[in-house]
Amino acid sequence: MLANRYAVQLTDVTKRYGEGPDAVLALDRVSAGIEPGTFTAVMGPSGSGKSTFLHCAAGLDRPTAGEVRLGDQDLSALRERRLTELRRTRIGFVFQAFNLLPSLTVEQNILLPLRLAGRQSEPDWLRHIVGAVDLGGRLTRYPAQLSGGQQQRVAIARALVTRPEVIFADEPTGALDPETARDILLLLRQAVTDLHQTVVMVTHDPVAAAHTDQVLFLGAGRVVDGMVTPSADRVAEVMTGLRRVA
Repeated sequence: MLANRYAVQLTDVTKRYGEGPDAVLALDRVSAGIEPGTFTAVMGPSGSGKSTFLHCAAGLDRPTAGEVRLGDQDLSALRERRLTELRRTRIGFVFQAFNLLPSLTVEQNILLPLRLAGRQSEPDWLRHIVGAVDLGGRLTRYPAQLSGGQQQRVAIARALVTRPEVIFADEPTGALDPETARDILLLLRQAVTDLHQTVVMVTHDPVAAAHTDQVLFLGAGRVVDGMVTPSADRVAEVMTGLRRVA
């Protein structure tokens, strides 16, 4: 199996926090491959390791053992400075809390990853993604002047602006009402279908998972199940079973 078949690949990844008898095993020899141009949900009961999975896969945290690859790049082989540069240019992030800078305008927030990476913006690409997330006419506003859904649209545009290889989304609809959440999920789906992005999303919501191509289910730090072309009902059924044994 070629490593570059996958946009992201975890091989026997273990993550342990702490030492001795009080150590917490968050991931236990997890292996998974995310193919390019797909939308994947990572789900599991509280404490199952899904956030740790995302943090290790995105290079935000280093595994205790095992290998994480972004395309052909082994993240464990990178020093911290190079890893930071990689996160700024090859990975996009969308968080539940939006994480926008209140003193910057919408346009400045979107362009921030390019500014931090010392790269020039591409006006045509900026116009394209601003149109895709329906922020036209709002570029000079500040986050406090936007609704929660509009702020998450800014965050998605910011994640797209560097043309990353993978977008990692951590509960991106968790702070939104159901109708707005649906709009955000459709935007992420559009990023995969129309912009050929790869999106990996941690979520607890079976309805959100139903927008994806596949679901990875975690339990006690291991991948315990998977589902292709998920439906909300089927996902909810698996999650109910996992909570019973958690």
